[in-house]
Amino acid sequence: MNGIVLRRATAHIGAMTQNISGYHAHIYFDETTVARATELCQSAADTFGVVMGRVHERPVGPHPMWSCQLAATPDQFAGLLPWLALNRDGLIVFAHPETGDDLADHRDHGIWLGTGLALNLSIFG
Repeated sequence: MNGIVLRRATAHIGAMTQNISGYHAHIYFDETTVARATELCQSAADTFGVVMGRVHERPVGPHPMWSCQLAATPDQFAGLLPWLALNRDGLIVFAHPETGDDLADHRDHGIWLGTGLALNLSIFG
């Protein structure tokens, strides 16, 4: 790939992603995996400086399982996602960008590590 094509591709990607302010990664778990999920989230927070949310031992928002949210900047997410892919130890991870359109972020732009699950999108109106 020559330099001109690479600069154009980089500019195009930048224009497409400029409305992404951050990312959320939701780690799903149940009563048998809560300790493993908590350890994974704390390790991610310590390693990447992401913000670890509460460990919810009930479904919250659109999420069908117990979960813990990791909030990341775009730069943090670039390292976090592959790390989660390699270290999730069987846990399901749902990640999505933060663009200001919650419905589209969850419905159209989600990234699943592990089995994808149905979200309760009705909460977005």
